[in-house]
Amino acid sequence: MRDFAIGRVPHWATRVLLVALLAFAACSYSRAESVSWQPTKLTSGSPVLFRIAAPASTREISGKWLGHVFSFFRVGKTRIWCALAGVPLQTPIGTYTLQITETLSSGRTLALKRQLRVLRASYPRITVKVAKKFTEPNHSQLTAIAADKSQKEKTFTEVSPDRLWSGPFATPVSAPVSDLFGTERVFNKEVQSRHQGLDFAVPAGTPVRAVNRGIVVLARPMYFEGNFIVIDHGQGLLSLYLHLSEFKVKEGEQVRSGQVIGLSGGTGRATGAHLHLAIRWQGVYLSPAVLLKLPIPVE
Repeated sequence: MRDFAIGRVPHWATRVLLVALLAFAACSYSRAESVSWQPTKLTSGSPVLFRIAAPASTREISGKWLGHVFSFFRVGKTRIWCALAGVPLQTPIGTYTLQITETLSSGRTLALKRQLRVLRASYPRITVKVAKKFTEPNHSQLTAIAADKSQKEKTFTEVSPDRLWSGPFATPVSAPVSDLFGTERVFNKEVQSRHQGLDFAVPAGTPVRAVNRGIVVLARPMYFEGNFIVIDHGQGLLSLYLHLSEFKVKEGEQVRSGQVIGLSGGTGRATGAHLHLAIRWQGVYLSPAVLLKLPIPVE
């Protein structure tokens, strides 16, 4: 009877408890290890494709990363779920927690955490010479710039909560890249901005195609952007096309991946004809070059 005295635990109960704890730890470890991401080396300004193998009974999965909340989608009828997220350009070097919550059909939830290391990307600096009106605008030009800013803020906040994009993102034009995302721009000897897109060296009049399906939420001329198109791909993801010479779509129009939406040009603050493509996710700009290479599965 000594095994059942107060403060004592039977040997068999100890063994059962130990086995249960080890099984739970192994299960938690394997579940956490089921999470992967691409690119495997995360840097500031990079989009991220998260991937997780979930139980068959999973109903939905959500994630939280660097203060941003996002949803996963199931790949066909498999147990694989994926989600797009990103690392803001100004994110300091460090280790950050990815939180994942799985909701099962029973209503039960499972919580997973992974520690991810973020490194700082190295971006170049270039000098650009543009017309003085773009670096020192007068009063009427400042009024136009303010109106454009107001319109952009309105457009960026009125995005679809549903995911409209599907599958991998396609290059909008077939041409060499002339300027990279993240480049520090020095206009007329003064640092004015950081390049938040990807430039393609195409002549004026080149057909520009939508990188994925979505809804055209902006298609109008603006002071800096020139003829400017914004496509809402859902869940806070937008693609932006600048300096166009001609529009081929209208605001409110639904477009498919690869559809011609405009022609390239040199309108707005541009030193010549080219296409500037930008990707905006939940209020931050991400590298288009990385997004275009992500192996996003087709559902």
